[in-house]
Amino acid sequence: MTSRPHPYVIADVFTDTPLQGNGLAVFTDGTAFDERMMARLARELNLSETVFVLPARQGGDAWIRIFTPGIELPFAGHPVLGSAFVLAGERETVRLETARGIVAVALRRDPHGAAVFGRMQQPIPTLEPFEPQAQLLHALGVTRSELPIEAYVNGPHNVYVMLADEAAVAALAPDHQALAALGPFNVSCFAGAGRQFKTRMFAPAIGINEDPASGSAAGPLALHLARHGLVAFGEEIEIAQGAEIGRPSKLHARVSGSRARIERIEVGGAAVIVARGEFSL
Repeated sequence: MTSRPHPYVIADVFTDTPLQGNGLAVFTDGTAFDERMMARLARELNLSETVFVLPARQGGDAWIRIFTPGIELPFAGHPVLGSAFVLAGERETVRLETARGIVAVALRRDPHGAAVFGRMQQPIPTLEPFEPQAQLLHALGVTRSELPIEAYVNGPHNVYVMLADEAAVAALAPDHQALAALGPFNVSCFAGAGRQFKTRMFAPAIGINEDPASGSAAGPLALHLARHGLVAFGEEIEIAQGAEIGRPSKLHARVSGSRARIERIEVGGAAVIVARGEFSL
């Protein structure tokens, strides 16, 4: 690695207000870094995720690698959405290569041409059983889930626990050490009705005690709700997250198709660029 400046951009994702949403660092030229240095930089910045942009390999606009402070992820929602805003230029659609394939992000612009909203088509998750349910509920400090506890894998392993109401979600005080001992998965605790839902996501095993906005979990949440009849297929839900840690966020998600055949999962939201800097290494 040469000793030279390495620029990066900070974007707040799933919000249109600076210093809210989920912060993301994007190194716009990651070619100077090996995997070990990418992991060290992600730990240094200590955001939920840090992205390293590399030349496209499979026909996309760029290849991105995504790191939490603990591990590399094959796919994650807010890094894809935020990277699309950072790399958009004049494009209406940004196609980003991830380890789960190319993810397209369609951008909506204001009358001045600035990107104000993005909608990504996410990988369709696989459904898996989640075995340590009693241990999970104990670590969360709750007694039951209102829907079956199931895992959806679209890169990360996303596990869902439905609580009785939004107040119960807000009151959660999980045992992060006990959660981390159960393995590297994201647990989303949620409640709501109609099209409005509140969620909190915990993933201490991968270095994220609580995530302000979880794009990779939003799509499977819409699928989980549709599979169990709480929303209709094709109906868009709005997800509030992050208020308890001072980073309020808003996510939009919908799933098209049917229980027998999932056709499309989309997650959208706003993002704002709030800082630019460089590492001198």
